[in-house]
Order: sequence, then C-alpha cells, then structure tokens
Amino acid sequence: MRPAPTILHLDMDAFYASAEQAAKPSLRGKAVVVGGLGPRGVVATASYEARVLGVHSAMPTAQARRLAPNAAYLVPRFSLYRSVSEQVMELLGRLSPLVEPLSLDEAFVDLEAGGVADDTVSARRTGERLRTAIREVTGLNGSVGLAGSKMLAKIASEQAKPDGLVLIEPGTERELLAPMSVRTLPGVGPATGDHLRRAGMTTVNDLAEAGEAELVRLVGKAHGHGLYRMALGLDDRPVVAERDAKSVSVEDTFDVDLHDRVRVRAEVERLAVRCVERLRSADRSGRTVVLKVRRYDFSTLTRSETLRGPTDDPTVVREAAARLLEAVDTTGGVRLLGVGVTGLADFTQEDLFAQAADARERAARAEVSEKPVAEDSKPVEEEPESAEQLVGRRWPAGHDVRHTAHGHGWVQGSGVGRVTVRFEEPGGPVGRVVTFRVDDPELSPADPLPLVRDPVDYSSWPASLPKSRSGPVSAAGGESRP
Repeated sequence: MRPAPTILHLDMDAFYASAEQAAKPSLRGKAVVVGGLGPRGVVATASYEARVLGVHSAMPTAQARRLAPNAAYLVPRFSLYRSVSEQVMELLGRLSPLVEPLSLDEAFVDLEAGGVADDTVSARRTGERLRTAIREVTGLNGSVGLAGSKMLAKIASEQAKPDGLVLIEPGTERELLAPMSVRTLPGVGPATGDHLRRAGMTTVNDLAEAGEAELVRLVGKAHGHGLYRMALGLDDRPVVAERDAKSVSVEDTFDVDLHDRVRVRAEVERLAVRCVERLRSADRSGRTVVLKVRRYDFSTLTRSETLRGPTDDPTVVREAAARLLEAVDTTGGVRLLGVGVTGLADFTQEDLFAQAADARERAARAEVSEKPVAEDSKPVEEEPESAEQLVGRRWPAGHDVRHTAHGHGWVQGSGVGRVTVRFEEPGGPVGRVVTFRVDDPELSPADPLPLVRDPVDYSSWPASLPKSRSGPVSAAGGESRP
C-alpha cells in the first residue's frame, strides 16, 4: 500500500454505446444497445439510458429487446473504438511510463512513476485534468478512481460512475470496504460469493472478522490468503506496463445451427485467417493452434495441435484448424466456432514453408486414401445464406456508409431489399433519413469519422495543461461531476 493515492484507474463510461451516441447526433440522450443483433446475439454495452430500463452487458439481445423495444440496436464498430482507445492510451502514456491497459476502455496508471503526482492534492489535480483532456480529445467521458493500490483505485472508479472522480485517502480503506459486498473484491465471482454467503459472510467486514485461517479452510490456501489481505485493504500489486498476452483467438456464434460439414469447414478456415490477422497486428506468432466447437446441445469441445515452431502463416494455421475439425463430431449442428493460437512468441519459425508443405502433403495423402467417388455423384454444396442474412452482412445496423449525393451517414436498418440510412455526422445536427435499394450503386460502405473534428492539442501533456473545468473533489470517497 502506498502512503499517497498515486495509482489511477480510468474506466470510460459505457464506452461503445457512448461512442455511438457521440457519432450519431440523433441518438444523443437515447437508449442505445451495442452487440450481436441475431437471435443468439449478446449485449456488449448499453448506454445509461438503456441501463435504466434493465439492459446490461452480457444479456441476450432478445431479452434486451423485450425490456427496451424502442432502443437503437447497433452492430459494434471496432475500428472506431480502437481509434478512440488509442487516443486515450496516448494521453495516459504522457502521464506515466507505467500504463497497464486492461481493455480498450480501461487502464491503470502509476502517477508517481511519471512524476506527475506524489500526494493527494497533485493526484486529484492530475485526475481532474485527465478527464478534461479525454473529453476534449475524444468527446467522451471517463470515470477516474485514485487510491494507494490497484484494487482500491478500481473500486473508486466504479463508485465514480458515471462521469466522476473518486479519491480514496490511504488509511481509510478498512472503513470504506467494511460494509461492501464480498463480490466487490477481485476474484470473488458468483460461485465463491454464494459459497461465502452460505458460510454467513456477505460483507467485506465479515471476511476480515472471520480471519485468515477460516477463509483458507473455506476457499483454499492461496485464495483464502489473498482474500483476507484484500478484506484488510492490502494490495501490493504493481502497475505493469506491458501485460503479455498468452493467446490470440476469434470466435463466431451463428444465428442458425450449422449442419453442412462443408460450411462448417469454410467457417473454421475463415476464422483461422482472422486469427492470424490479429496475431500479425500484435507482431506475434504462435506455436499451438486451438479449435473450439460448441454444439447444438451447448456441449463445448476444444482440440489443439502444436506445430514444430511459432508461425504467423495463415496457410499453416488454417490447415491445422481444418485437421483439428476432422476429429470433432458435428452431427446435430454447430452453434459456435472459434480458432485460437497459443504459445506466443516474438519471432516466427524460419522453416514456415516446410510446415505448410508438410500440412499440404498430409492432406493430399489423406485425400488419396479416401474411397473414390461415383461418377454420377454430386459435390456437397455449402448451405447458402438467406437474402436477409446477406443484406445484414453487407449493411450492418449502425455502420458507416457514403452516398454520392447525400454524403456520410449510417445504417438505421435493412431488409426486404431496402436499406434505410440517416445522413448525419459527429458534432452536427440531427440528419434526415432516406431509404435506398440494397444494390444502389451510389451507396457504399465507409470508414467511421472522428468523433471530434478539431481536438485540443495535447502534444505538450502534461506540462502545459489547460485548467480543469471539473468541480471540487472531496477527500476520502469524494467525487466531482461537471
């Protein structure tokens, strides 16, 4: 534990949904739900207006539609979210060399390591200015928590939501944590929380009073020891600048179970290529290819194959994934497929071509060994997508388009051979709605526009920051909101 609240935790507020509201003037102040829109879609993020109606992340989209039928349901635009995240992370990197990203919209920052804070006053001032900088550069709001440890900084940022700042003074941890639910502590999920509840422990104070020996008896030595320390407010974990990824993976859930074996293999190969694209974007390679298959009955199977060396070759990964699929029974249908690569490295095996050649040779031998096909037999054709599925894939709800006459807009919806577009841009007025044929030659997909056209220049951050527009912040547990 530090004697000053110099560990900062930033959490962007309803990040995906807020970015969509900022990009689309017609959605300001309205319920917005971002996620998969198919029958098996899941909510990724809901705006605060949607949360009031009971919608939350990880909820099935079908259930969200029942709770908020009038909300705007949009397909994620990860290219936009990544670009905004890069702007935010750049600001954090100017504060300190020790920035630990947890996701696109969340990170820890060691302010002391950057020399921008060494006590309560300087930490509070830096947190306020950070929130101002983020708002002026991205147009979005972020909540900030400040404390002497990572655990408490994260708890503080959660208390600060939405759009606030909470600072926990060192020395007040026990008093602050005591009445909180045991689920507040890191590592206490539903199962552990229920186990502790049955033992009569529902608050953090209950854990502290139970003692380390009792917690070890209940949840095991390693977990019990850590749980007791956290209940006392003790957390010595440092902010780590680079969190080394252990794997890279992609997966898709299908609206309708896949039964055609040819279609299943095609999807696996497509996912393998996407996985390699992510691998390469991270400048990594991997040695073990992993296939994940969730069948119609929700049973999930994983298969893996370890190569002779690390690779980022799409042919090698694609063919390895296809071989793994041959060992999986997909009778009855497949609802989810995933391809991943583990055993990551910063280099690739020199003999990649040999790996690919070996894979092709094994595949050729297997093909020759199969029984000959009758001359009058027909090849198995891939199950075609419906017209509605094709339209939805080309014109996803919420994605950007450009029309030669009307300019930039976004897809409000599509179906029955038509696509409806609202033509508006970030920072502008609410735009008009026009409907076109899905094959209109003047309409085409487009890249997202920046949320802020002329952002404030923070290249000199943090030496010459503009004054914060945030209000005063109290000490322990205090907060400020504009």
